[in-house]
Amino acid sequence: MHRSAAELDHPASFWNRAAAHSDQGDPFCCRTEWQLSLQETYFPRRRLVFRRNATSLLALAERRYPDLGPILEPLDSLWMFGSPLLGPDALELLGALLAERRRSAEPATALVSGLMPGSALREALLERFLPDFEIFRVKTTQVCSASLEGGLDGFLARRSRPFRKRLRQAARHADANGLRFERFVPRTAAESDAAFARMLAVELTSWKGLAGRGIEEPTSSAFYAAMARRLAVSGSGRVIFARVAERDVGFIFGGLAGAVYRGQQFSYAEDHATWSIGNLLQQEQIRWLAEDGVVQYDLGPWMAYKEHWTERSIAMEALLLRPRSAARRAV
Repeated sequence: MHRSAAELDHPASFWNRAAAHSDQGDPFCCRTEWQLSLQETYFPRRRLVFRRNATSLLALAERRYPDLGPILEPLDSLWMFGSPLLGPDALELLGALLAERRRSAEPATALVSGLMPGSALREALLERFLPDFEIFRVKTTQVCSASLEGGLDGFLARRSRPFRKRLRQAARHADANGLRFERFVPRTAAESDAAFARMLAVELTSWKGLAGRGIEEPTSSAFYAAMARRLAVSGSGRVIFARVAERDVGFIFGGLAGAVYRGQQFSYAEDHATWSIGNLLQQEQIRWLAEDGVVQYDLGPWMAYKEHWTERSIAMEALLLRPRSAARRAV
């Protein structure tokens, strides 16, 4: 059974229900808020290919590469955080699609992302497709997360003593100088756009924005704005602004996938860089999430600055399946 993107583009869609019943390293990025926002802003000309059964969904896009020719790829072929295989029977859908394309002499090379090494899904994919496909590992991404067990106090208890001390000192300094936090859950497109405009204004004053490396870049800006609007439909976005007097000097933004929060962006004004506003925003976000019963904070790809906040790292692979032309095994 096929579905169009428009039919699936809402928070309670079959797509998102299937994603919720999938064992994924980055569950938020399997959802429509992430996937369809990427499609419409970065790759609007790709043709989408969906397959569905009673329990599962397969979501792919067709794209032609100069060195590979036409392939089926995840909608998130940029970062490859999500997976096109959603639900317990998605592998069967992929097998049926590739068999159908081979019978009709259509290109049947496919890229599958979001596979965790050693997982049952990855092993089943290898067992199912190795007889007829060469399989190549094309990318491995490390994503990181932290438990929110015990609320903010429990989270901080699992951090180092020097880090906690620096955070307390930063909080005292910020409080003495009038820093306050404003929490916001956009619930309409207009509220979302207004919040995003404030985020962009902060970004332009940050080191990233001043260097031309922030989300002010037009395609990046369009992507995050589109995702924020989709999150507003279900009230699943979370934004905190750091303010001094009447000025926004920082923000942190992310979205919920059930009881899992996925951070997206945070930034702060360069003229307040010594205030540790980034760390204070992280702390305030964790406080809020814990109050709302969120159990896990996904921080996205591992980076050195996240070391103090993360507790575990998960590898996710992207594998290329190419119909066999010679008997060799690549994985």
